[in-house]
Amino acid sequence: MALKYIVLTIAILAVVTSISHASDPSPLQDFCVAVNDSRAAVFVNGKFCKDPKDATAEDFFKSGLNVAGNTSNQVGSAVTAVNVNNLPGLNTLGISLVRIDYAPYGLNPPHTHPRGTEVLTVLEGTLYVGFVLSNPGPNMKNKLFTKILHPGDVFVFPIGLIHFQFNVGKSKAVAFAGLSSQNPGTITIANAVFGSDPPINDNVLAKAFQVDKKVVDYLQSQFWWDNN
Repeated sequence: MALKYIVLTIAILAVVTSISHASDPSPLQDFCVAVNDSRAAVFVNGKFCKDPKDATAEDFFKSGLNVAGNTSNQVGSAVTAVNVNNLPGLNTLGISLVRIDYAPYGLNPPHTHPRGTEVLTVLEGTLYVGFVLSNPGPNMKNKLFTKILHPGDVFVFPIGLIHFQFNVGKSKAVAFAGLSSQNPGTITIANAVFGSDPPINDNVLAKAFQVDKKVVDYLQSQFWWDNN
């Protein structure tokens, strides 16, 4: 009789555990609009899969991360990404990689990755890095976590949180980062808010940032560099 109860308990726990872990698949792009006619489908949540019989080693290979990115731009940084869009073998594996080059005092501006956590390590130079927590309770400020990183140091930026890296040294810096998505996405805060197409209504931004509309109009008139 005791064995029956043990087996029943294990069966119930197995069912409850499977239910608790059941969920919709995480999005692998910004959106995926449903269609009823499969013949009209262009995208899936991710990429279509090649027949395994046709796969080759080239599907899992990419060169070029030894080449520094061009940091001669307004922010003084360049991100070279390796993700499912240029390394097809990453499809469904939930991982990607970036190389980030920084000019002296170059900045990888505040941004988020909506679909991935980032773990970054410095190879060369000195970086001031940080991330900001999501909105806390009433009358509380968003907490900032920062650290000065040197070669060999590692720092984690949790999924979806605003983060940045700034080269505080007088020489160039190089970092590599892994991300927990084949296509983590990047939303650069300033570019998205002030450089959207079409522009966000300046009344909205003036009220949100509590500044004069002339300030918003000036910011929206600027060219916002995308370092990715």
